[in-house]
Amino acid sequence: MNKTISINLGGFFFHIDEDAFSKLTRYLDAVKRSLSPEGREEIIKDIESRIAELFQEKIKNEKQVIGSKEVDDMIVIMGQPEDYKIDDEPKNSFNNSNYNYSNNGGTKKLYRDKDNSIIGGVLSGVSQYIGIDPIWLRIFMAILLVFFGTGFFIYIILWIIIPEAKTTTQKLEMRGMPINITNIEKKVKEGIDDITSKISDIDTEKMMYNARNSSQRVGSTIEDIFTTILKIIGKLLGGFIVLVTSVSLIGLLIGTIFMFFSSTLDHVHMPWNEYLRASNYTDFPMWILYIFSFFAAAIPIFFFFILGLKLLVNNVKSIGSYAKYSLLGLWILSIVFLVYFGLRQASEVSRESKVVEKREIILTPNDTLKINMKYNDFYTKSVYRKTDFKFVVDEKDKEIIYSNNVKIHLMKTDETKTYIQIEKVANGSSYNDAKERAKNIVYNFDIQGNIINLDNYLITDRNNKFRDQEVHIYIYIPKGTVIFPNETISDYLTNHNSDIDMYYGRENHYYKLIDGDFECLDCPEEIENNKWNSDEDNNVEIKINGQDIINSETEIKTINVDENGISIQTKNKK
Repeated sequence: MNKTISINLGGFFFHIDEDAFSKLTRYLDAVKRSLSPEGREEIIKDIESRIAELFQEKIKNEKQVIGSKEVDDMIVIMGQPEDYKIDDEPKNSFNNSNYNYSNNGGTKKLYRDKDNSIIGGVLSGVSQYIGIDPIWLRIFMAILLVFFGTGFFIYIILWIIIPEAKTTTQKLEMRGMPINITNIEKKVKEGIDDITSKISDIDTEKMMYNARNSSQRVGSTIEDIFTTILKIIGKLLGGFIVLVTSVSLIGLLIGTIFMFFSSTLDHVHMPWNEYLRASNYTDFPMWILYIFSFFAAAIPIFFFFILGLKLLVNNVKSIGSYAKYSLLGLWILSIVFLVYFGLRQASEVSRESKVVEKREIILTPNDTLKINMKYNDFYTKSVYRKTDFKFVVDEKDKEIIYSNNVKIHLMKTDETKTYIQIEKVANGSSYNDAKERAKNIVYNFDIQGNIINLDNYLITDRNNKFRDQEVHIYIYIPKGTVIFPNETISDYLTNHNSDIDMYYGRENHYYKLIDGDFECLDCPEEIENNKWNSDEDNNVEIKINGQDIINSETEIKTINVDENGISIQTKNKK
């Protein structure tokens, strides 16, 4: 059993066993001995930061201990000190030149290059990433700024989202160089040489340095302002998200608990439960549906709550991978169940069927067909009150479904007999199931001579559930038949599926079926008899009190208007 040691490496705390610690100490001592005194401390600091990054990638949680294997893997990446020797470099590789556009085996990352910047280092960093001279990017950005006005906003956005290359490791990643001992030492010495060169040339570069330093200070100020504004916006947005999501979660939880207990406790009767049960075609327990619905809605809201909390409060601890994946799995399970439930619901009402009852109406040539709609005052006190369905108790205290889904269709027929056809319609999982439910619809009507009395409602047992039960009444009327529609049928008449347009006028008047349309026989004259009709030749036809005054065979000579009214003189057309 090895002893565990806690160490601080590159600003990070690690738990490392005694053997691994000894190996790491020997490695760092060897690295120090291989380095020249010039810049040694800074090089060692950067090497330790890089080793800490490698260890961070290896460990999976805070309690994991660094062992010899992790140290060996690190050495493979960083290299042995004796394997490296700093030689004079060619001019195009890690010398005093500001840019190196070649990728020497490392993976490039996008950073802002403040060392070679004019304002914020955005364009110099992008140039390092894509491998071109920054002058071309600066020219392109200037064109966008001058001619299109978008360069400024693009630059600010990139400035905000691209991090600055501050450490030696980040600067090597920016150039795509492998992060090992050799390259770290080269980069540090390059910085030292660059500083030495600038000190020797300080008189010739003083003006340029001052200008660049001033622009960088302006850029840093602008960066700080935008960063502060974004932080404030982030805090406000985080607070809003936390407020809305917390209220939503509390409401969902309370609602789900309430619905759960109201659906499972027999002595608790809530009115909406009956409607939900009637619409639940699958017979799944309602409490299961409530629970899965809660998880399907609450889990995404919870993750938004965590997001808002992270925007509002710094250093919010993660809920952990296990919790995240567990919640994700539960959410997927809930969605799968709800989709399955929806498909089952749709399949249960996917077929429609009907049962038909046909009755002849005996009319004499002089009879008028009268149509009345009546109601049962046990269920409602008005013929005009309509509802899709509701649960009621009948005269025998039995729970039933009551509905006003009754529709009247006026149809023309070439037969000489008038007849009525009652169609009771319902949906089901199959045609036989739908037909069986249609048979269970109770609907009453009666015919007394020339009078049709229709119920304005249907009823069915509550066990049949609500399956779009409807009653369609088709009244087939021969040509020349006179009807007298009572005003009680006005809310139940429909043109849908009817081949006679509804009469135009009011109820409680006599209408005669002529050429497929109804003509009112006793409507007020101002409604029916005073008509202006235009024929194909644009001739005017005027009727007053039912008599032709002007028609296609006459033409107007004079029209006089005086205190006695209007006088029209006409003559026959030749």
